[in-house]
Formats: sequence, C-alpha cells, structure tokens
Amino acid sequence: MFAHFFHELKRSGIPVSMREYLTLLEAMQARIPERRVEQFYYLSRAALVKDERNLDKFDRVFSHVFKGLDTLSGLDNAQIPEDWLKALAEKFLSEQEKKDIEAMGGWDKLMETLKQRLAEQKKRHEGGNKMIGTAGTSPYGTDGYNPEGIQIGKKKKGQGKALKVWERREYRNLDDQMEIGTRNIKIALRRLRRFAREGAPEILDLPNTIQSTAKQGYLDIKLIAERRNMVKVLLFLDIGGSMDSHVKLCAELFSASRAEFKTLEYFYFHNCVYEEVWRNNRRRHSETIPTWEVLHSYPSDYKVIFVGDASMSPYEITHPGGSVEHWNDEAGALWLQRVLDIYPGCAWLNPVPERHWGHMPSVQMIGQIFGDRMYPLTLDGLDKAMHELARA
Repeated sequence: MFAHFFHELKRSGIPVSMREYLTLLEAMQARIPERRVEQFYYLSRAALVKDERNLDKFDRVFSHVFKGLDTLSGLDNAQIPEDWLKALAEKFLSEQEKKDIEAMGGWDKLMETLKQRLAEQKKRHEGGNKMIGTAGTSPYGTDGYNPEGIQIGKKKKGQGKALKVWERREYRNLDDQMEIGTRNIKIALRRLRRFAREGAPEILDLPNTIQSTAKQGYLDIKLIAERRNMVKVLLFLDIGGSMDSHVKLCAELFSASRAEFKTLEYFYFHNCVYEEVWRNNRRRHSETIPTWEVLHSYPSDYKVIFVGDASMSPYEITHPGGSVEHWNDEAGALWLQRVLDIYPGCAWLNPVPERHWGHMPSVQMIGQIFGDRMYPLTLDGLDKAMHELARA
C-alpha cells in the first residue's frame, strides 16, 4: 500500500525521494501517528511535500490511494519479493543515494531496511474510541458517532458529519496547474526576498530583553527595527493592443507586486520599449518620461521585470521607425539591450501560453535578446523567474 502511495506521488509530479519515503516508513514503525488517519495524513504530508504548491496534488493522491479502506491491514505478514524491492530502489534512488547505500552496507542492507519498515496496522478494528475501524466513537472510520470524524470506506449514507481533511483540499489554489490569482502570485513573488532591518527600532527584541533584564537585575526592554524585504523592483508593463485580453492577469500581478515589494517603480510601454515610457495611461501622449531618465535614476541593484506578450511586427524590434505609434529614432532591440546592460537581474514575463511562442517570430527575438530569460506568466513561470532574479 505504501509503495503504491509512493508510486502515485511520483506519477503526479511531486518530487518525493526514496530517502523521504524511508523516513515516513520509519516514523510509522515508531508508531508516531498512533494509527490515526488524520495523524498519518499530516505526518506523510510533512515528510513528503517540500513545496507548498504540491499540497493540492498530495491531497488528491492521498484521497485516491486511501479511499474506500476500512483498515490498513495485512502489510506486516506480506511477502515482498526482494527483486521487486531492488527494482523500486533502482527506479527512484539517485546516484548519490546509491553511493550512500553502498557505503552503509550495500543493497542487502537496503532490502533488509525496506522489509523492516513496511509495517502497518495488523488487524481490522471494530468499535472502540481510538483505533481506525467501524461502528465506534473514534473520529476515524465509518458507521460511527463522532461529530467531527473522518469517514473511511463508506459509500452509503451514514451519520452525515464526517470531516475528510484531504478531500476538502484546502490548498487547491496553491497548485501550479490551477488558475493564477493575486494570492498565488504573492506566494510566487515571495521567493524574491532579501531581508534587512530598516527604520526606527520599534519592535520588541524578546531574546535580548530577557538577557539584558537578567544581567541588569531589572526590566530592560530592547527594541529592534522591522525586517523588510530590501529587493527593489522596476516593473515595465506592456499596455494596449493584443495585451487587452490579458488585462485581468496583469492587474493581479501588479496588485501582488505592490503588496510584496516595498520599493517598486512601474512604467508602461506599448509592444516594445523605445525612448519614452509613461506612468498614466490616460495621459500617455502628453506626460511621458524619457527612458534615459529612468535608466539614470535607478541604480543597477534594481531587479527589472518586463510584462508583455511580445507579439508585434519584427520591424518594431529591429528597425528605426518600426513603432506603430510614432517614429522611433532607434530600434527597440537597442533600448532593450541598454536595459540589460545596466541591470543584471532582468526577466520577461509573457502571459501567452508557452506552447504558442514558437509561432511568433517577435517572441523568439525578444527571448534571444533576454538570453532565454522569458518565462510564462504562470505560477511555475513566476517561480523560475524569481529564482533567476534572486541569483543575479
């Protein structure tokens, strides 16, 4: 059963390793979850899930694997073929983990460990108030009377008060395959962080207060400044034309960025950046800001994020006068390169699905200018972009 659980987690795309799986089995052998389904659920989630975006996938796999069971019995006496165990290990162990196993005693030692750890509840339990089973007052089982129980293996109507944690899927909106939203964007943007204490000391420093009070013999309150994210961001947003269909998504990104980054400067452009940008779209033709002024005003430690579909005529990128709105004396590619030369940390977020990029020459051109630092405006794309910016 647990091997099947492990297989299903791998198949769903959750990056769970053999080492984490063995840790879970070791915890089961030590009776840490006390054979309660809810405790086993939280234990296995803590042991096997390393990224919050995989929590919803985990819930779906857990529900699928353990649905319809009254007990988890029969594993203690199961005869597990040694060649099957070896195939399982060969399939999921990394080369480093294989070397570690060899150092600990080789494959025979691994087989012995796996056999010892594949142990679970030994028999069906009926009645009572603690074990997993049926017809009792335990909060885990079926046909029971606990008002906040977890129902297992029940298809017909029962008391109607079971609370199934994993089937509620509280974390469904954290899945990187789900529709992106402001809350999810904030979670992805938080990967770009560099904290420092800044401002007036106004927060209680409890450890230093205790230490100083003990040393002085009287209450000696110590204060420290608030920790803030010191990352500074320049956000360039493509507006108008083909970007009209992506307004909602870009608005969510903008809202999340304003919330996550204390130092955020934003500017608008159309299709490609040229000699001028603007802050107010209603006055885009009368109140513009020279792009050179922007590049001279913000130092190179700013992280730069462009947001646009990069869908335009190639001439808008490569030729003077290529802009569809005005005569540009210099090509858009030249202005993009100037930005890249000043700011090492740059990324382009594209709201168009990545599978369509190959059909648009302009998208490929800008991707080449950015050195393949163009990412889809999805949770996974945001995550990769933030990792790239954090490294720069």
